[in-house]
Amino acid sequence: MTAWLTDPFALEFMQRALAASLIVGVLCSVIGTFVVLRAMAFLGDALAHAILPGVAVAYLLGADLLLGALVAAVLVAVGVGLFSRRGALKEDTAIGILFAAALALGVLLMSTVRSYASDLTHILFGNVLGVSAGDLWLTGGLAVVVLTTLLLFFKEFQLASFDPVLAHMLNKRPELLRFAMLILLALTIVVGLQTVGVGLVAAMLVTPAATAYLLTRRLAAMMAVSAVVGAASSVAGLYASYYLDVASGAAVVLVATAAFVLAYVFAPRRGLLARGAARRSA
Repeated sequence: MTAWLTDPFALEFMQRALAASLIVGVLCSVIGTFVVLRAMAFLGDALAHAILPGVAVAYLLGADLLLGALVAAVLVAVGVGLFSRRGALKEDTAIGILFAAALALGVLLMSTVRSYASDLTHILFGNVLGVSAGDLWLTGGLAVVVLTTLLLFFKEFQLASFDPVLAHMLNKRPELLRFAMLILLALTIVVGLQTVGVGLVAAMLVTPAATAYLLTRRLAAMMAVSAVVGAASSVAGLYASYYLDVASGAAVVLVATAAFVLAYVFAPRRGLLARGAARRSA
């Protein structure tokens, strides 16, 4: 049993994969609590796909793909904030416009690269086993920036999420906090690229947080439980990827989904069985 647990991580690339998986699992899960509470799941999915132009431009220029993704994600996040500022457009409308435009531009640029189908596949579906030391440092640095910002402004983000009107009355500048949350979300999506890829990063933002929402009632506890679920799913998915020879990103997401299903059925107060028992006693 000990050998079964330790053998995969005797290899250096698996050690890097484990570190990257833990970083992504915790970071996506923590900021995902705000995504779930503020009903921003569509925004997370849109931002994940909107980074494709940055990836394509970086590939064409021979630059780092993660840096290209970072620039594109931040630009789209700021664009969404500007277009929907002060109610000029509804946020979902602005998201839909920029998401479609960025995705189309990304496909157009990728179509100019003959080998894009094979060279950029790991951006779409993740390739945690191919994480380099440089990628790991960049991932860790971005994660520290996002988590530190959330920690320093936790009360402000909490207030803006639950009662934006009160936040405005207290001069907490909820509009600025909204911009900050968009940028933090963009950074988080870039962090998740290597592990689960564009196609699945939105799931890691939502699924662990939704699981924690079923199990807890307070925001701080929800963030902690979500981080545990995300980290455990990442490690379990990595083991499944190694021993079953399957895609790592998909394995991570499916483990997180299994945890959500268990919480949906067995959660003490919000689970399916608990709600059924409450209805019967009522």
